[in-house]
Amino acid sequence: MSPLDWAVLTGTLLFIIGYGTWRTRHAGASLDGYLLGGRQTRWWGVGLSIIATQASAVTFLSTPGQAYADGMRFIQFYFGLPVAMVLIAVVAVPIYQRLRVYTAYEYLQTRFDRRTRTLAAGLFLVQRGLSNGLSLYAPALVLSAILGWNTTVTVCLLGAAIIGYTVSGGTRAVTVTQQGQVAVIFAGMATAGYLLVHYLPAGVGFSDALHVAGSMGKLNLVDFHFNWTDRYNFWTGMTGGLFLALSYFGTDQSQVQRYLSGQSITQSRLGLLMNGLVKVPMQLGILLIGVLLFVFFLFQPAPLTFNRPLYDRVLQNPAAATEARRLEAAHASIQLSQQQAAADLVAARHHADAALQADARQRLQTTQAATAGLRTDWLALARQAAPEADAKDTDYVFISFVLRYLPQGLVGLLIAVVLSAALGSAAGGLNSLGSTTLVDLYRPFTRRAVCTDAHLVRVSRWATLGWGALGIAFALFAARMENLIQAVNILGSLFYGTILGIFAVAFFRKQVHGPAVFWAAVVTQLATLLAFWLTDIAYLWYNILGCFAVLLLAELLQRIWPQAPIPQAVEPSNQVVAS
Repeated sequence: MSPLDWAVLTGTLLFIIGYGTWRTRHAGASLDGYLLGGRQTRWWGVGLSIIATQASAVTFLSTPGQAYADGMRFIQFYFGLPVAMVLIAVVAVPIYQRLRVYTAYEYLQTRFDRRTRTLAAGLFLVQRGLSNGLSLYAPALVLSAILGWNTTVTVCLLGAAIIGYTVSGGTRAVTVTQQGQVAVIFAGMATAGYLLVHYLPAGVGFSDALHVAGSMGKLNLVDFHFNWTDRYNFWTGMTGGLFLALSYFGTDQSQVQRYLSGQSITQSRLGLLMNGLVKVPMQLGILLIGVLLFVFFLFQPAPLTFNRPLYDRVLQNPAAATEARRLEAAHASIQLSQQQAAADLVAARHHADAALQADARQRLQTTQAATAGLRTDWLALARQAAPEADAKDTDYVFISFVLRYLPQGLVGLLIAVVLSAALGSAAGGLNSLGSTTLVDLYRPFTRRAVCTDAHLVRVSRWATLGWGALGIAFALFAARMENLIQAVNILGSLFYGTILGIFAVAFFRKQVHGPAVFWAAVVTQLATLLAFWLTDIAYLWYNILGCFAVLLLAELLQRIWPQAPIPQAVEPSNQVVAS
């Protein structure tokens, strides 16, 4: 990057972090202030914090690459989210706010028992701790590509920076800082979308780009065909996606903590509804950038692989270098035909010539099929030459465009977008991990005499530090996973169904007691992991299957232990239950 890019990048990040830290410099004086920001956040702050926590760097690196390779059908994953926001606002928010809990899992002890509370908190900690590692790996990937640094070193350095910021600030600092991060994110992505259209050849406009993308099957927004093994269609989005959103926003402490900090039930509800209105259009825009990248590289030279570090590594292997260069040359030749076919398709559209459009579309599809064949051969070669490396390149598509085509200054802005998203998501995740460890695992088993605010804030900070270290460790293995945006959602789906089932029993099946739901959750979680390893069921279905399995098993086990007492919900009076 140029000196101007570095100035824009560092200036943007330092201002956001510095302003947030200064505004909330006294937030850690009390436990309530450190964990929930004194419950003083307005609805728009709640909404922006929810968006920033969910929209990690993975969103802006991996989602455009997902659309580049697979079109826009990933948007169906979010179809159930607005419905989930309404349901959570109606059912969960009043309960959490009335009980004045610090975490969602405190409610489970008032409803069931400590064992069920600990199980749900433990499942959350495992899932979120690992997901934070994936969120950390994504921005490390960016910096490695820019600076040529070793990925391991980059992960450690970036992780240390995020840990230091999160440990010092608490929830209030996270929320205030995320507001600036969201502003940078929207500005940067709007700029990238505009420039993608601006850089198309003369005579090729936005509507032409959409026409070309549609001709190549990239505008596949809705698919009504039902298939158990298909990850993204209307039915998985409106069912599996709905249940995943219900669990993520309703029971995942990284999100619950955002609206627990709201001033009132109304403010928390409005923040959730804001997310429901903004998230789908926002994700649609990010996917559209990926589709525009696909069209852009139909007219501009594109590499055989966007994973240039791996390509350079393959060239260092004498046995593979010759074949790699042959594939690259063949790819360059095909691209000439591809560019001509794309230009002819646009020209035929302008002249409303259906026959010429059909001919150009056929030639373009032929060149795409040939390109796909060459890329398959490249993947096989790369895996043979460097079997331990990640040969996929979809996570590199967007950043490759930024580095190669954006003018000085804007490169720094787009990198700031990615890192702002990383900071916001990782800070929210780490903050919730520290809070849950303190509230649900440490304090219930600690003598009240030592539980002063100063002591508990200190423990929460140490817990946050520990989870940050675990996230760094897991991030070092993230390169071996598939597309990162899918990896994050797969990991969540393996646990969210069980957790949502526990809360569904708590909310709606008042006659079921703690032992029944505890063992139902244990059996369901083990069955979910086995099903993932042994079957090809699309991962979104695990959110539904897991939830209903807990509900049904809990009902069955309740009939076996009908004599067990059912504890009545009690209000913790702004204190963590420690019975």
